[in-house]
Amino acid sequence: MILVEKKRIEHIPVLHIVKQKQFSDRMPLIIFLHGFTSTKERNMHYAYLFAEKGFRVIMPEAKYHGSRSEGLSEAELGYRFWGIVITSIEELSTIKQELVEEGLVDPARIGVAGTSMGGITTLGALAKYEWIKAGVSLMGNPSFEEFALWQLNEMEKRNIQTGLSKEQISSLLNQLKQYDLSHQPEKLNKRPLLFWHGKLDPVVPYHSAFDFYEQNRKNYEGTDGMFEFITDENAGHNVSNAGVEATAKWFVKHI
Repeated sequence: MILVEKKRIEHIPVLHIVKQKQFSDRMPLIIFLHGFTSTKERNMHYAYLFAEKGFRVIMPEAKYHGSRSEGLSEAELGYRFWGIVITSIEELSTIKQELVEEGLVDPARIGVAGTSMGGITTLGALAKYEWIKAGVSLMGNPSFEEFALWQLNEMEKRNIQTGLSKEQISSLLNQLKQYDLSHQPEKLNKRPLLFWHGKLDPVVPYHSAFDFYEQNRKNYEGTDGMFEFITDENAGHNVSNAGVEATAKWFVKHI
């Protein structure tokens, strides 16, 4: 039987999913991060699959989402997008520390994955934390600075006012650099990383993730299948069942 526990890790609401017979065991962990305007509950199919394969799974709620909602509109959330991403990256450390201290997680066997905003957060976390053993980015983007500029350009095209001054934009871009893998790909240090992306994605452009992959394949020379990119030629901004299965298989292989 698989248990789903609703709990808090410090101030962070999470879902904790694990096989009942392994509830108190020291286990490998997967932290799965949901997308923009989504909730932790809407990704239960990932958690069930991971738990079935012998992982402890934690699904945190992103700031301003789900049970942390403050009633903001989608536009208001959009202005806070990068603040949400950075908060989620920082909160990963809190989650990991508490579970390790409780003896529930093997600190050498921790994976992080997510969809869209969650995939972006995963890639930023890989730039910050050496303790992440393997990652999966589903429709994510490792080029934080470039993507932020693209978002601002798209808003400008649609005559959407961000309310940000040039100084604020400059400060944001400077803050994002520390999490931007495109500026520091060496931070991956040959850790297993899988990308999945639909070629027709209109929300998080495919080419940025794929270009990063192509440019950094050479850094993984001598490794066997530890840096991979799955392209779905027909997908937009939605992960296929094959992508979900590939994520589970990746963690079984590398964690």
